[in-house]
Amino acid sequence: MKSQDIVVLLKLVSLHTELFSENSVESELLKISWQFDDWSDGEEVYFEEPSLIDEYIERRFSMRSLESDTGISKSQVNLSLKRMTEVGLVKLDRKLAVPKTNVKALLEFLAYGIRYVFPAKEGVLTRGIATSIAAPVLQGRLMTSGDFSPVWPYAKGKSKGLAIEPLHPKVFQAVRKDPRMYAYLALTDAIRLGNPRERNFALEALQQLFKTTI
Repeated sequence: MKSQDIVVLLKLVSLHTELFSENSVESELLKISWQFDDWSDGEEVYFEEPSLIDEYIERRFSMRSLESDTGISKSQVNLSLKRMTEVGLVKLDRKLAVPKTNVKALLEFLAYGIRYVFPAKEGVLTRGIATSIAAPVLQGRLMTSGDFSPVWPYAKGKSKGLAIEPLHPKVFQAVRKDPRMYAYLALTDAIRLGNPRERNFALEALQQLFKTTI
């Protein structure tokens, strides 16, 4: 397993939620304060013919689209999907014929494994994008334990804090296109980095966000 596999798994969850689910808790948990000046909002898409819906879904789950959405190359996305399928973290949605994250298995790994396999630690003071307990998804819900918040190092970021290495170097490409991904990755960092209370709180938030995709 590679850390980028987690990014791919989370993107699949986000896509299935976006396209096929109505999650009532999202409006409360996904209160995102954009930290870029040029965040691009997704456009609503309407279809009159079922065939066009199928084409759109197929395109959204294509290797090219996943590359664009995550910043991970098509070849690496493909390898990630193969690895995750082999260990049961990805399965094929029989009805839609697209890859789908095994959400229960992912939550189990996040709860018990990720902080050992992909641990996080605070680095030098830098400018970047707030993550973990400092991210908007957890803002006001947990008290920070120090003078500086955890951030992903990014020159154009609007927060100042202690550097946390993201799960993938191009995580900014993933989060600037998708507010769910920002929330998912920040909560995952809270599990990687936080104390038991912070980990449990973040895991509970992820369980709520993933609820309709289980």
